[in-house]
Amino acid sequence: MKYRSTENSSIRRVGVLAAAAALLGALHAGFATAHADPTPPQPYPVPEQFLIDAIHGALQGGAASPPGTNDWSCKPSAAHPEPVVLIHGFLANRTDNWQTYGPLLANNGYCVFALTYGSPDGNPDALLGGLTSMQSSAATLDAFVDRVRQATGADKVDLVGHSEGATMPYWYIKLGGGAAKVGKMIGLAPAVHGLGGQAATGTGISTGSANGPAAFQFLGTSDFVRQLAEGGITVPGVTYTQIVTRYDDVVIPYTTGIIDEPGSTNYVVQNLCPQDYADHLSINSDPATARLVLNALDPDHPQPVECTLVLPAIGVPPGPGR
Repeated sequence: MKYRSTENSSIRRVGVLAAAAALLGALHAGFATAHADPTPPQPYPVPEQFLIDAIHGALQGGAASPPGTNDWSCKPSAAHPEPVVLIHGFLANRTDNWQTYGPLLANNGYCVFALTYGSPDGNPDALLGGLTSMQSSAATLDAFVDRVRQATGADKVDLVGHSEGATMPYWYIKLGGGAAKVGKMIGLAPAVHGLGGQAATGTGISTGSANGPAAFQFLGTSDFVRQLAEGGITVPGVTYTQIVTRYDDVVIPYTTGIIDEPGSTNYVVQNLCPQDYADHLSINSDPATARLVLNALDPDHPQPVECTLVLPAIGVPPGPGR
């Protein structure tokens, strides 16, 4: 009986110790949970189907911002000290143009901002932008750049633009006061040398006023293009990157986006990825172009370009893993 009592006592002690250990473990877990670092933000999905995603963006209305953009509390990191400003193309707005690049750049640690410019009534939330003269739009861009610089504390910004947004900013940098505020200019499908070249002569709308509207200023014979080209397009202190596609069905010839000047680097997508059929639209969601943009923004840490099938307008075909 004595042995049995000792055995029972030992069992009780083991039970008490086990319960105490469990309680301490629970308290420790609760303490750790209460004092653990907050869950890190999850990366934004980065879509690669331009047409579908542009329609999705447009349905959100002009007041919406692309995912990952326009966080006015964002402070640039030491790794990426210059905020990135996204500049949409002709007849577009910030939301439908940048469904890929907003989340892409935010996921890579950038403070990202996007504006809508060029509405005839000055509406910053217009559904259709890029309509007024490119000089007027450059003034809007300048005010937005100043707002970004003030909010972030950055001395300079980097610009990423598409189509008109990859044409007007070159004028802004050279002639609109942007040279001291811009570190890098990256243009997707730019038209800096004008559309059609001399083929535009005799159209009756090829020159007109240098002050737009923007649609006429794109022509190769316009005063806007002449002023931009006079004495060279680039300016010292700014790094330029142009990315063009042979399948551009709007900027014709596509070589009008190539700038062979100091401080300028040019890429033709198909020279790197022959199976890439990105056109003027789907270059905005093209993975190869996206990698070139990231490398241009952070040239000290370049990553290899990976190629995949990209279709005109559509982008990367939807499918498993996409």
